[in-house]
Amino acid sequence: MNARIAQAVEMLKAGGARGIESALESLTTSAFAFARKVCGNAQDAEDIAQETMMQLTRSAHRFPDAKGLGVWLYKVAKTRCLMSRRRSKFAPAHTLSLDELMPTPGEIAGGSQDAWPQNPEEFILRRELRNQLERAVLNLPEAYRLVLVLRDMEELSTEEVAEILGVSQPTVKMRLHRARVFVRNALDRYLKSVGSEVNGEDRPAV
Repeated sequence: MNARIAQAVEMLKAGGARGIESALESLTTSAFAFARKVCGNAQDAEDIAQETMMQLTRSAHRFPDAKGLGVWLYKVAKTRCLMSRRRSKFAPAHTLSLDELMPTPGEIAGGSQDAWPQNPEEFILRRELRNQLERAVLNLPEAYRLVLVLRDMEELSTEEVAEILGVSQPTVKMRLHRARVFVRNALDRYLKSVGSEVNGEDRPAV
């Protein structure tokens, strides 16, 4: 489980009003960060974090270790986030099907850094690259998006992700591989398009 949750558990064990308050604040931050990555909207994520914490205050004493608390926290936040995302006005109009998720023949991610243009606009382009990454993640089907966020962004183990999602570890590994391939290829296509524009390949003939 990630370090923030482990630290919060230690503060809860230590007791004291101040320690408990700090622990709950830290766990709220964890719930918000996770919900922000899954939902893609800060307003929805804030609501989900608050709802999760309200439930946590009634249940924190049940978890003697970081893993137990973390698994519970992510399960609750996941459920609330997916429900909120389905009814949110911020949800994208389209998410990928499984067929769209799979790479096309010969489409291998790699060499993306070579396509990155070196010029004074690099800072702006790097920020746009982060936006493209967020869009790619949010376009993934729910099952694949959750695996990618939990495993690569929240840095949980394959075993923990499997427990949170209620699937087998081989299923986690399969979904993670497909999600990574899609995201890498999405960024690779973006970088190549930016490189073409910078090099003038898309400029009309004069």
